[in-house]
Amino acid sequence: MSLNKLRFPWKCHVVVAIFLLMLTVDVVKATSEYDPYKILGVSRSAGQAEIKRAYKKLVREWHPDKNKDPKAEDMFIKISKSYEILSNEERRANFDRYGQMDENQPFGQSHHQGFHGFHRSFYFDESFFHFPRSRDFADSKYMLHHAQFNSEILPDSYKRPYLIKVTSDWCFACIHIEPVWKEAVQELEPLGVGIGVVDLGYERRLANQLGAYRTPSIIGLVNGRVTFFHQVVVQEHLRQFVEDLLPQKLVEKVNDDNYLAFLESWHAENKPGLLLFDRVSDVPLLYKLTAFSFRDYVRFGYVEQGDTHITQLLQQFNINTFAPSMLLFKEDTQKPADIIQARGMKRQIMNEFVSNNKFLQVPRLVSQQIFDELCPVKQFHRRRKYCVLLITGEDDAFLPGNKAFLDFASAYKKDVLRFAYVYQRKQQPLCQALLQNQAAVSPQVVILERRSQAGRVLFRSVSGGWNGSEEDKHRLHEQLELLQRDPSYLTTDATLPELNNEMAPIFIVQWLSAVFDYILQIYDGLLYSNWREMMPILSLIFSALFILFGTVIIQAFSKPQNSKQKESPTTQNEENRSSRASTSSRPPKKDFVEVTELTDVTYTSNLVKLKPGHINVVLVLTNASKNTLLRKFAKEVFSFSGSQTLHFSFLNADKHRHWMASLLRSACFDQQSESHSDDEDSPDCAGYVLALNGHKKYFCLFRPVFTGDNHSGSSSETSFSSDSRRPSRSSIEVHHKLDRLGLWMERLMEGTLPRIQVPVWPTLDDAANTNASAS
Repeated sequence: MSLNKLRFPWKCHVVVAIFLLMLTVDVVKATSEYDPYKILGVSRSAGQAEIKRAYKKLVREWHPDKNKDPKAEDMFIKISKSYEILSNEERRANFDRYGQMDENQPFGQSHHQGFHGFHRSFYFDESFFHFPRSRDFADSKYMLHHAQFNSEILPDSYKRPYLIKVTSDWCFACIHIEPVWKEAVQELEPLGVGIGVVDLGYERRLANQLGAYRTPSIIGLVNGRVTFFHQVVVQEHLRQFVEDLLPQKLVEKVNDDNYLAFLESWHAENKPGLLLFDRVSDVPLLYKLTAFSFRDYVRFGYVEQGDTHITQLLQQFNINTFAPSMLLFKEDTQKPADIIQARGMKRQIMNEFVSNNKFLQVPRLVSQQIFDELCPVKQFHRRRKYCVLLITGEDDAFLPGNKAFLDFASAYKKDVLRFAYVYQRKQQPLCQALLQNQAAVSPQVVILERRSQAGRVLFRSVSGGWNGSEEDKHRLHEQLELLQRDPSYLTTDATLPELNNEMAPIFIVQWLSAVFDYILQIYDGLLYSNWREMMPILSLIFSALFILFGTVIIQAFSKPQNSKQKESPTTQNEENRSSRASTSSRPPKKDFVEVTELTDVTYTSNLVKLKPGHINVVLVLTNASKNTLLRKFAKEVFSFSGSQTLHFSFLNADKHRHWMASLLRSACFDQQSESHSDDEDSPDCAGYVLALNGHKKYFCLFRPVFTGDNHSGSSSETSFSSDSRRPSRSSIEVHHKLDRLGLWMERLMEGTLPRIQVPVWPTLDDAANTNASAS
């Protein structure tokens, strides 16, 4: 019994020893497999520059979009993780000492990772038993709400970019990116990047507005435009993502070749110029973010001190190459207006430096925004602010006076005074209000004080104008001194209109920019979005294609024979009335009316074989009345020439004198009416207008009417039974015969004119007509 008790512990010790040995081998194997030095191909003594070069080379080689190897994505993740460890000195030291992959992991815990490979069935990490945890305090201060986003974050995105994380309580993948997110926030927020967190479970409305339907998602927001992050979540990629969000030409690279052009562009741009001297080759992100915030006020340039083409710049401005320097230039390009130098440029220092130098010494008023900032409205609790405004021109003849005004403003500096100038031609409403609608022959100086946001000002013009002479300077100096002693010096009251924005891009540029952003948004959605996000776009595209091709197919396969179906008279009249009313409203496509002559050649195509639904409006005339009636006819029917179903022709009664009589005889025979036999024998048919429907064999008749004293007794669309009340045609002058044709055309398009049926259309052959009449 005692022997068995001694043997059992011995066996247990053997089993435990074997187990620990296998675990140690697995740990060593796992550690060697995820060695970041081997993955990047660098030695343990490699510097940061060598590590960065190796990382960029491998990223280009193993990027999943360029490398089609199935293992490319896994290798790309390993490369990114390795660079994330080795680029951070603290993480690198932890790995060298303890083999740790994460600095937040307790020492020695990395060996526990090898237990994954030993037996996955017996391994459970904390995520397996994960329960909803309390909101991280670091994220709670960045939580965004729908109202706050639209009122604060969205307008502020025009001044600085925002990096927004979309997460939720039950998001297991969010736990894995959280350490990288914290490091990115600690790096980017001090530089000026806005940070936000959206909880998908509590802020569903805001998430839908952003287009985020899954977690975790990282979103960039700049100028109100949303961009999704689609790369591996490492700190370097997040930093590059923020840089890519910014506009491309925020900062200009400056050297000896272009620094003069950069400094002298203050006049055209109406902005000061700021130069940053630093030793790094790439423009620092802090400087780009500052340039984005003040891009409407200041031009930014960057000088790399390691460049060989900056010798003249360094000598002229005596730059210290051992620390970053910022030089701000205004109107004087030879001497900086302000300078700052510091080894560690902070965001607060840079913003304060730029804010104090946003404007030139004498800026030009090019927008209402600049006017509001330069000349603020008087506040009761603040000291008065006066604006000294020079109204001048932009020609070369005004340059001496403008230069003298600048010299005066540079010498006469007061906290209560702001000097500015304006071009009279570009800001005419403002100048007319200040000059009281009097044309200024020479430049004028106006001293004003703003009293309300509605534009009310008190002002006074300096007598004598402004030519830049010493006498003008002395006079202006006296009046400014008098103003500071007696504020009631400004006596004239006026209301100023809002200034024109001279720097605003033209409409076509704004439209092209909006189209480009929309195309990029669609491309990004089609490339990365899931089906739920793509459904609205796909639905819109397929609906448009269905309507377009459906209309084309229907028109292509519609047959003219469908119009031969019999319809009731009431339904037919209603359809004709609606269709003709719609066609009559179409504007003419040309500025003239095409009128063709009915001859033996054109008679068949323009009448007998006319398409179903088409009508030929024919004017009957003679050689004597041809020119007069054609001009009058074209004038009356011009507004109806836009219809595709109307054609216009004329028939010469002198050439085909029997055709009209044959047509009327055929119509009277069909209707068994003999009341118009006098019209058949009458040779004068000039001024008659017929609307001929060749397919259905009917016509509507317009008769010349008298438009003199008796208006009520005339009718332009009389049937055969109304001839007894019609005035004599001999009493109607030629140029008055078509006076009522416009009204008759309107009734024709409405379908309310009486229709006269004919059994067959007569031919234009005079011999045939003669034989027919004789028989």
